[in-house]
Amino acid sequence: MASEFDLIARYFTRSAPAGLLGVGDDCALFPAPAGEQIATSTDLLLEGRHFFPDVDPRSLGHKSLAVNLSDLAAMGARPIGCVLGLALPRLDEPWLAAFADGFHALAAVHGCPLIGGDTTRSAHDLAISVTVFGAVPAELALRRDGARADDDIWVSGELGAADVAYRLLDGQYPADPQRLAATRRALEWPEPQVALGMALRGVARSAIDISDGLLQDLGHILAASRVGAALDYASLPVATALDGMPEDQRLRAILGGGDVYQLCFTAPAARRDEVSRAALAAGARVTRIGRATAQPGLTVLDARGRPMDALPRGYDHFPAA
Repeated sequence: MASEFDLIARYFTRSAPAGLLGVGDDCALFPAPAGEQIATSTDLLLEGRHFFPDVDPRSLGHKSLAVNLSDLAAMGARPIGCVLGLALPRLDEPWLAAFADGFHALAAVHGCPLIGGDTTRSAHDLAISVTVFGAVPAELALRRDGARADDDIWVSGELGAADVAYRLLDGQYPADPQRLAATRRALEWPEPQVALGMALRGVARSAIDISDGLLQDLGHILAASRVGAALDYASLPVATALDGMPEDQRLRAILGGGDVYQLCFTAPAARRDEVSRAALAAGARVTRIGRATAQPGLTVLDARGRPMDALPRGYDHFPAA
């Protein structure tokens, strides 16, 4: 049977780029680029909480890194490297090989090599922890506290599909194989908007990645920036896979659905052309969905310009009673 060190060498050791010391020492070493700050983020994924036990391991490897790269994207940071922690309930080498393939493939796309980590045996379920490191010029970092009243509010990509896929897989909605097929990739293969985040440096004033729902995550920008917002519901970019669903389910998926891993950001109205050029350069789709307001609070307006009631809440691991 393979030892812990055999598994690391076989599935997680790759040649480190010049200037980095990767897997194999007590610590990884990487240089801090001159004139830039290090951005870092950690996410913990738990079986039964963040992914289903029968998930495709290749997609899980991809997503484990993608959710962290999305945090770097929200800061406008360029990836440098990452570390991986795995708690495995059992040894399954074909599963590990597929997981590692998905992880390394996305790492290669974004220049984010695996440079360290740890493996251990868990008593029951699988747990995955990834930490990423990136670099960004301090004066160009996209933060949550930069929004100003009358800024445009933008979102990249589409909303809603990942939430619908999750609820179908979890049995919360009646079985619908066709709709599941149309939404499942959004849940299991999110594409972090790293190129867009970097292209928005010096253009956007604030940004966040949408992991827990549009309203909840935009709310973090509003709180940090001490502004409010008015969104136009009809302008929101909705995945076509939601067509024909009951309106209450659509509303929950669009405004409250998590696992989106797109960017929500603000920029001055005078820079709309620059935002469009940044999106084009990054190969991303962006949509203007509202504006920041001097008055606190978050309002969503319907097609007639009236405030909508009973808006959904985003995801919270420890909701208040």
